[in-house]
Amino acid sequence: MKHIVTRFPPSPTGYLHVGGARTALFNWLYARHTQGRFVLRIEDTDTVRSTKESADAIFEALNWLGIDWDDGPYFQSQRLHIYQEYVHKLLGSGHAYYCTCTAEQVEDMRQKAMKTGGKPKYDGTCRDKGLPQTPHAVVRFRAPQIGTTVIHDVVKGNIVFQNTEQDDFIIQRSDGTPTYNFVVVVDDIAMGINTIIRGDDHVNNTPRQIMLYLALGVELPVFGHVPMVLGKDKTRLSKRHGAMSVTAYRDMGILPEAMINYLVRLGWSYGDQEFFSREELIEKFNLENMGKSAGVFDIDKLWH
Repeated sequence: MKHIVTRFPPSPTGYLHVGGARTALFNWLYARHTQGRFVLRIEDTDTVRSTKESADAIFEALNWLGIDWDDGPYFQSQRLHIYQEYVHKLLGSGHAYYCTCTAEQVEDMRQKAMKTGGKPKYDGTCRDKGLPQTPHAVVRFRAPQIGTTVIHDVVKGNIVFQNTEQDDFIIQRSDGTPTYNFVVVVDDIAMGINTIIRGDDHVNNTPRQIMLYLALGVELPVFGHVPMVLGKDKTRLSKRHGAMSVTAYRDMGILPEAMINYLVRLGWSYGDQEFFSREELIEKFNLENMGKSAGVFDIDKLWH
């Protein structure tokens, strides 16, 4: 087995919630089970909403849960020079190009496509113009226009996307800042991440990320998209279901061992066993026993 490297990449725009803590736990357990490495990365490129207080709250919650990291924390805001290097790589290889279409022009393209029953997307106007860099140009990825992109997902099985459904997405905005799907791939490559366990709300991002890996000539990581955590009414978990920051449960008197045991059981099972010590979880945790249906958060069960 290759040396497993997993990661947890929260955005510091609020507290660490139950769903995020479960994602961190799954990645941490798999790294510990395989004697691999667990990387912590703070995705703080949203400068408007990201705060130091939120980052500190995330560190505090992870420390309380006993989830330690082998590398990091890395901050994306400090890695812009690395993203620039990869933008130039893609431009140089012909996998990206400069685009001068305005936001209004792109919106017109989308509206026209929808009127004819097409998918609302950029129509490739600048794709083959060979435009130079100009002050208001964005950089777009030259996405393949034929064939399929397949996610070989260890939880959900194969998920197939038609490449005609994808457009030439932006990897660098006109102000020089990179976009989410691009920086995620660059960071995962640079940090040697080879196993990605995350919520299935990321499934639609994955085809674009796979295209970037292939364009950069890098081996794809293992993907595992786990179902979301839901409230008792089977809707996405929110504050009205009693969901709070992880540290709020600490302040209520919940023990970290109880929180970890409950979180891991919201999407993973091992026979009929209900209660696990931390050591047992590290020993037994695997990707084969990940659940395919959403976990339902029940605070009464957590108290039990």
